[in-house]
Amino acid sequence: MKVTETPPAVPAPRSPVTKTAAPAVEPAKSSEGKVLNVFSHGVLVIWAVLVVMPLLWAVMSSFKTDDSILSTPWSLPDKLHFENWSRAWNQAHMSDYFLNTILVVGGSLIGTLLLGSMAAYVLARFDFPGNRFIYFLFIGGMSFPIILALVPLFFVMNNMGLLNSVHGLILVYIAYSLPFTVFFLTSFFRTLPTSIAEAAMLDGATHTRTFFQVMLPMAKPGLISVGIFNFLGQWNQYMLPTVLNTDPDGKVLSQGLVELATSQGYKGDWSGLFAGLVMAMLPVLAAYIVFQRQVVAGLTAGALK
Repeated sequence: MKVTETPPAVPAPRSPVTKTAAPAVEPAKSSEGKVLNVFSHGVLVIWAVLVVMPLLWAVMSSFKTDDSILSTPWSLPDKLHFENWSRAWNQAHMSDYFLNTILVVGGSLIGTLLLGSMAAYVLARFDFPGNRFIYFLFIGGMSFPIILALVPLFFVMNNMGLLNSVHGLILVYIAYSLPFTVFFLTSFFRTLPTSIAEAAMLDGATHTRTFFQVMLPMAKPGLISVGIFNFLGQWNQYMLPTVLNTDPDGKVLSQGLVELATSQGYKGDWSGLFAGLVMAMLPVLAAYIVFQRQVVAGLTAGALK
């Protein structure tokens, strides 16, 4: 009897199991980041509208007549009334106020940057007894309210014969702006590499030549940044010239705007008042627009180095 063996059953090929990838779970922070991003952009848009709209309205009103300003304040001018600007420039003596302000702010800005950069360089680069004391003395000057110094400052200026003078107001502006300038530039000079200054000293350069020809050009972004801040503060300064500069022929622009608002307000010359206001704003806006990138570079230089 012949026995036939049956071949073993071949198992059927198993179908490959496809693994489905688990859905990526987005972190919860992404949704929170989107909400925060939308909220921050909304706040920036609201802030921009609150800042830009009054400026545009003032510029628009400076080219309108008095009747249109009072009757239709939000409408565009029917035509550009440049006579408002000429009336404010000539009759309201804005030209004299402008010239006095340029002289005072220009002289004080140069003196502040020169003296402030020299003091900041010494405090940042040289170690000597009393270094930290002088540095913190400048910082303390930033927290001292200027209104407390008005009365003694008036008598000091009077005894020195500097009242109602351009050079006296320049000296006061320099003293007022030095604490912040030294504080800002000291931190900036500390970020600059010391190897370049050491190389200049090895080549025979003196400390004065190293500062003016090597280190000061390297500190250009910081100088522009602190210069813009000082320019804004000194251009808009009102309290110091009001107390120390009572001469009608030597008034600066902030005093002239107050006088223009008082005198022209009773006459109803609102168009001339807005024209003078725009004249005072234009140099500040132009300076910030021109040096905007340098200001940002100076503020972020310490963090990038």
